[in-house]
Amino acid sequence: MLESRPRFHGYLPAHFGREAETLGRVLCVANQKGGVGKTTTAVNLAAGLAKSGARTLLVDLDPQCNATTGLGRTPTESHALVSGQPLHEAIEATEEEDLHLLPGSRRFRDVEALARGDGRETAVFERRLMAGANAYDFMLIDCPPSLGQLTKTALAASTEVIMPIQCEYFAMEGLAQMIEVIREVMERPERRLEFGGIVLTMYDPTLELTHEVEAEVRDFFGEVVYQSVIPRDVAVCEAPSHGLSVLDYAPRCRGTRAYVELCMEVLERD
Repeated sequence: MLESRPRFHGYLPAHFGREAETLGRVLCVANQKGGVGKTTTAVNLAAGLAKSGARTLLVDLDPQCNATTGLGRTPTESHALVSGQPLHEAIEATEEEDLHLLPGSRRFRDVEALARGDGRETAVFERRLMAGANAYDFMLIDCPPSLGQLTKTALAASTEVIMPIQCEYFAMEGLAQMIEVIREVMERPERRLEFGGIVLTMYDPTLELTHEVEAEVRDFFGEVVYQSVIPRDVAVCEAPSHGLSVLDYAPRCRGTRAYVELCMEVLERD
């Protein structure tokens, strides 16, 4: 365990932390494909926002529970969103002062079953999910890599969706389905969901394929694509095995700087 956790006010504009105090944003990090850096982005974006001074809650809805274990915590037997346990009792502190975690559970059949229930059950699940945001400036939801009802419910409870896309072959595969689900949620009455942005991950500037994928994604999606890109960085891969965000594990690495830059863009897009 590190003796002192670095805070990144030196990397961020002076207004960053102060403005975050007025926000109440729910960011759903989602992609139906696995292995695109979804959980990595959720964890490190949450850590970066917390280091800015914003009260941040990370909600682990992925049955793999990698966001939970990646922050050095243990998955629960039954997820608080299903068990009825008051959320304030289930939420755990992390090594980062302003970052809290609602741990995941590997018994996500229970969670998915509730989300698939009738309209009343789904509404209850959604309200419990939204209730977690009340005491925070930001709530980030790490969704499962699927387009099931659980992901749809998370989208409905969010103010914006962030979609990581890896800079590899087949990067655009399946995106049409994901975009259609997002559009369906955005068009529901009384929904507040907006398309927050697309973040390019696993970026290797030495590869021609990386630049081809970047050009295709930026040409197709335009300004919705963040300027910040997340590079391939061994420290980003190693950090979860130490129960740390990359910002704590390797404060000066390329991955850390990339996620800090992404944090700045997320705030500026409010």
